[in-house]
Amino acid sequence: QVQLVESGGGLVQAGGSLRLSCRASGSIFSINDMGWYRRAPGKQRALVASITSGGSTNYADSVKGRFTISRDNAVVYLQMNSLKPEDTAVYYCNADLSYFTGGVHVPALLWGQGTQVTVSS
Repeated sequence: QVQLVESGGGLVQAGGSLRLSCRASGSIFSINDMGWYRRAPGKQRALVASITSGGSTNYADSVKGRFTISRDNAVVYLQMNSLKPEDTAVYYCNADLSYFTGGVHVPALLWGQGTQVTVSS
């Protein structure tokens, strides 16, 4: 079974840092883009940052200069610095990949289970 497993959320004071990790596991053939999204209370899920297989990155304006996305093979990281209360949300990782099943490659867009990040003022 192919899945994304996240870790690293928690409670931190404003100005602090957290690092999220997300590992893709299973019979993976290839991984294209990976990214992090978040859903704040009362809001829709929105892109935080993404990274291509070649290492090109894209960030939401609200996190530029504070968050850094990186990846190492099947793991994507989100380093979050200078955290603000408005960064409080459930963070989800996402991967555009293909995997083996029944002797064929199957494309899939996977989501992690989500990890809570709470920033206190």
